[in-house]
Amino acid sequence: MQRERPRESVPPRTSRPLAVIALSATPRSVPLLRRLARNLVRGRRLCDTTEEALTVIVTELATNAVLHSGSPDLAVMFEADDTSLTVTVRDGGHWRARPTPRCEGADMDAAFGRGLSLVDAYSVDTSVRRSAEGTVVRAVVAV
Repeated sequence: MQRERPRESVPPRTSRPLAVIALSATPRSVPLLRRLARNLVRGRRLCDTTEEALTVIVTELATNAVLHSGSPDLAVMFEADDTSLTVTVRDGGHWRARPTPRCEGADMDAAFGRGLSLVDAYSVDTSVRRSAEGTVVRAVVAV
């Protein structure tokens, strides 16, 4: 299943890989990926807003893979072009559906459950693909 939302048009890109990393899907991997994202943004001398967006997105996507996929590892790829940074997080797990439907009123103060909404808020394009091989989430941040 792929989630699409109407947003500004993202033109075809000729992106360049900046970094590809595979890590164990453990909580210790999340701050490592956040630091990598921060260093990539700073190395390209991009603004603080871009740094915040990319670090929040990486944190949320990696945390989702660690907590919800059941995968032993995850792979993260960062790509860039002249107008955007793209992060792709891939895990080898299987999506576990929520045991009960979300109840917005009761869930508004929950500590968990808003990760993909945050990713959507910070990105100009987000897609989620689930398959028998795992889940791939891609988020694009404008620079």
